[in-house]
Amino acid sequence: MTLGTDKSLLAGKSALITGASSGIGAAAARVFCREGASVTLVARREAQLAALTAELRAAGHRAQYVVADVTRTEDVARAVREAVTVYGRLDAAFNNAGIGAQPAPMHLLDEETYDSVMDTNVRGVWNCMRHEIRAMLATGGGAIVNNSSTAGLVATPVTAAYIASKHAVLGLTKAAACEYAAQGIRVNAIAPGSTRSEMIDAWLRENPAMEEVLLASAPLPRIAAPAEIAESAAWLCSDRASFVLGTTLSVDGGWTTR
Repeated sequence: MTLGTDKSLLAGKSALITGASSGIGAAAARVFCREGASVTLVARREAQLAALTAELRAAGHRAQYVVADVTRTEDVARAVREAVTVYGRLDAAFNNAGIGAQPAPMHLLDEETYDSVMDTNVRGVWNCMRHEIRAMLATGGGAIVNNSSTAGLVATPVTAAYIASKHAVLGLTKAAACEYAAQGIRVNAIAPGSTRSEMIDAWLRENPAMEEVLLASAPLPRIAAPAEIAESAAWLCSDRASFVLGTTLSVDGGWTTR
């Protein structure tokens, strides 16, 4: 394979990013645009999407947004369709949308919480991939990155639903990678460690002692900035990761090396 000489990782590519209204998703929108991509931003909160899209356009980037819930088939189909309609194709996707849940022992975990976490974090990724893959097959291939977590690699107490969902994301990633590699679609995952975001900030406000615990247990004793996670997703979506397939890239400051 001959790689492009353009210094930008994603020059000329059309990319779709879910969970793009804040945190890692919003950071990915900025990083992907900086690296030359035309982006379709997807999330449920229109005000945040509109503001971010306006920011990117003001900086000279190509950006649009689609208000959508990744658990709804018709929403995801519409988002992918808009990406293809406006930019002509879909080359890359970062399936980042996800939710957490209040910590609870497994025997006290209620069905509603379990179903909600699995619906967004697992069904949402599956739902996105099947529509993205269809679009990519129509134009000869592409690259997909699914956002899992260190919780997809190791277990911690009182977060069973979240851990199960993020492990499942890795299973979906490997299955899709094996199934579509021969058709030009690379599928990989990232496993971020603790990252500044609405979800982690809210959790730390409710559990202030946990920040010290997190920092004490990592070789790099700090919480990541969202852009640090987004950089890894951009690289995996680029042609420079052309021989990377079905892998999970830990972006966790060495936390899982303990």
